Amino acid sequence: MNPATPPAIELVCPAGSLPALKSAIDLGADCVYLGFRDATNARNFAGLNFDDAAIASGIDYAHRRGRKVFLALNTYPQPDNAALWQGAIDRAAEAGVDAVIMADPGLMAYACRRHPGLRLHLSVQGSATNAEAINFYHEHFGVARAVLPRVLSLQQVEQVVRHTPVEIEVFGFGSLCVMVEGRCALSSYVTGEAPNTHGVCSPAKAVRWQQNPRGLESRLNGVMIDRYTPRENASYPTLCKGRFEVGDETYYAIEEPTSLNTLELLPRLLEMGVRAVKIEGRQRSPAYVAQVTRVWRAALDECLGNAARYSVKPGWMAELNTLAEGQQHTLGAYHRSWK
Repeated sequence: MNPATPPAIELVCPAGSLPALKSAIDLGADCVYLGFRDATNARNFAGLNFDDAAIASGIDYAHRRGRKVFLALNTYPQPDNAALWQGAIDRAAEAGVDAVIMADPGLMAYACRRHPGLRLHLSVQGSATNAEAINFYHEHFGVARAVLPRVLSLQQVEQVVRHTPVEIEVFGFGSLCVMVEGRCALSSYVTGEAPNTHGVCSPAKAVRWQQNPRGLESRLNGVMIDRYTPRENASYPTLCKGRFEVGDETYYAIEEPTSLNTLELLPRLLEMGVRAVKIEGRQRSPAYVAQVTRVWRAALDECLGNAARYSVKPGWMAELNTLAEGQQHTLGAYHRSWK
């Protein structure tokens, strides 16, 4: 089913739908990750995700081509409906996914007890930012891979890789979450719904755009997040990426709305022993998935072929520029201190 010799570093791409999954597989993703159509995954948007028939079709499509499918079961069970999350583990195991990406220790214990052969990955929602935490999940639940939050420097990532037997996966491209995922309550503070519990950050039903003489305003459940001049690119309103009056400055109080793009870091990530690079974007279109997968497959192949001579091609950046949030890129915490 899987390649006899796995690549030194895997390209893990998003699949919010069956067409997106097929695009990712056709254009070179080693793995795709997806979720069920319910609150068990942190991208529970209307019109996205997989029912049992679609996931069976997607797994068959991927496995026939020697690729892997991961299921994101990465929100936290609620006291009144824990059976939904346990049932999702059973469905994932029965469907034959290659791994389940999880955050909750109780669910990991359930998976180990009911499905001892099921491979477990620690979700970024698990908020593990050090080797000790990752090793805890490995020792107690057999976690084989951990996805690191996007708040670590390269030096910190290297330290984690060096001190754990668990495979390490890092985000390489896409929307930059500036929180330690799994601990963010900002969306919940404003809307009552958060990705940790409801599978959504800044739910679309709470988003409003209003044009007035002072500019285009974005609001989240009535709270103004930002105001844009006619020449500015407007981004999707999330509280962490809004502009606020702080002291005598009106600016992005936490972080600017730009996309993470780590193409230039590939040789270093490979040298450090990072096992996989993840592309964010299950809420994006199949066209987005296709375009990003094509660029990253080409870059990874070139880096794996000769890391010493690898360089980022202008054409790659130009293509990704059209997809970046605010049409801007950043290396985020990988290259600088966090604000």
